[in-house]
Amino acid sequence: MTRVLHRFKGGVHLPDHKAESNGRPIHAAPVPRQLVIPLRQHIGNPARPVVEVGQQVLKGQIIAEADGYISAAVHASSSGTVTAIGPALVPHVSGLPDDCITIETDGRDAWIDHAPIDYQALAPADLRMRLRDMGLAGLGGAVFPSAVKLDPGAHACPTLIVNGGECEPWITCDDLLMRTRADEILQGVRVMRHLLGSTEILVGIEDNKPEAIAAMQAAAAGFDFAVEVIAVPTIYPAGGAKQMIETLTGRQVPSGKLSTDIGIQVFNVGTAYALARAVFHGEPLISRLVTVTGHVLRPQNFEVLIGTPMQRLIDLAGDRDGATGVLMGGPMMGMPMPSSEVPVVKATNCILVKSDALFPPLPAMLPCIRCTRCADVCPAELQPQELFRFAKAGDFGRAQEYHLFDCIECGCCSYVCPSHIPLVDYYRYAKSEIWAREREKRAADLARARHEFRLFRLEREKKEKAEKLAAKAQAKRAELAAEAAAPGATGEADAKKALIAAALARAQAKKAEVAPKNIDQLPPDKQREIEEIEARRAKIRELARQPLETDETKP
Repeated sequence: MTRVLHRFKGGVHLPDHKAESNGRPIHAAPVPRQLVIPLRQHIGNPARPVVEVGQQVLKGQIIAEADGYISAAVHASSSGTVTAIGPALVPHVSGLPDDCITIETDGRDAWIDHAPIDYQALAPADLRMRLRDMGLAGLGGAVFPSAVKLDPGAHACPTLIVNGGECEPWITCDDLLMRTRADEILQGVRVMRHLLGSTEILVGIEDNKPEAIAAMQAAAAGFDFAVEVIAVPTIYPAGGAKQMIETLTGRQVPSGKLSTDIGIQVFNVGTAYALARAVFHGEPLISRLVTVTGHVLRPQNFEVLIGTPMQRLIDLAGDRDGATGVLMGGPMMGMPMPSSEVPVVKATNCILVKSDALFPPLPAMLPCIRCTRCADVCPAELQPQELFRFAKAGDFGRAQEYHLFDCIECGCCSYVCPSHIPLVDYYRYAKSEIWAREREKRAADLARARHEFRLFRLEREKKEKAEKLAAKAQAKRAELAAEAAAPGATGEADAKKALIAAALARAQAKKAEVAPKNIDQLPPDKQREIEEIEARRAKIRELARQPLETDETKP
């Protein structure tokens, strides 16, 4: 039975430029002299270094461990010596450095001891943690840690979609991967199916890749579970996860929700292949296929170690004069690189060398004419012209009301805009401002909570101190009351008063200008006062020496 395909709204037909690089076989790029391996190669927390400068490492060894649940480990791509741990230039549009581990390779490319994982003997949670320690992350662009996506949680995932769309122009790494390694891709799907409990496996491939479709269908026939390989219409961005879901199932992911909320999970074919290498060969994610194309002599795909400088691959493909820059990714969603010396990372699927002939400079931006062409092609069914207006005015609250975060930044709106407005750049700016403000708000909320807790703690300590003093005073009053009620207490109290009075009299005598040496030298009134005090003291002491009269001594 032929599956009924559905049509998502919007999209554009683009010149694909696939033939430039998909006619040559995959070549393994040589080990570079130096590897620069960023610690932030995935969504979530960056990995935490576990090696030191000067330490010898082997290929596949963990050099930075996952830091938290949404994180992934980072490994040495080849053997050598760690020469630096710290900021270095990374493939990011900002051009800012980030923490990296630099390895001077030794040329031996010596592996650590590694072996397959018996995935069926492990509990699902333990297997996911092993995959996290293998550094697995999505290779379709989002680089979300695979261990997290392989956790169905409270939602069952009866449908597993393997995305081989690769809809962006110029990129062919997934095409070549499916042509040459279809069996291993489906071996990875076997493990995904095991963890997610999926019963329906769909592989979506754009119909401009007939060789890949044939290879995947042939491989699927040899497996003991059903895999449906489906050719989908070639239209950009059919390879987006939400668009692929709608094309194959007719279902839409609700705004603000995940595909797992409707029982579907999507993985890129490259991720499935990396998973198979990890489980059935014990190899962490230390390399990937990268398309090198554009303004080069020999566009092709390379098997590349993570951390290899991009310029090394451009040299292998044949560097040409007249290059105007480098994009990581395709022309629609790719990021301009600050330098061709930045390293290949897990998200690097394509190195696109630009020139004025291939990518002429954009004309000057003109005012929006409200033609709504952008809305017609938006695959997320948004209103791009309104989002642009709010982003430009800094009205980020209204932009969120218009579902700014449903934008997948595909670039269709910018592509068709007659005013040449870089709409996606405005959306990215708005998103970054919202994220920054949310971080500031969280920091302010945390600071306020800490301040309020400090005030509460000080008030509590003050109250506890007052209660302790009150309790102590009450205990003292009770003690004095008990002493006053006891027999002979009156005499003792009078004795204490007498002693105090005598001490005061002596102190007053010492303060006199001429201190008398004995009582005869004091004035008569003072002599009489002291004599009376001393007489009372003697009488009190005499009384104190007598036995107390108790109930037992009474006749």
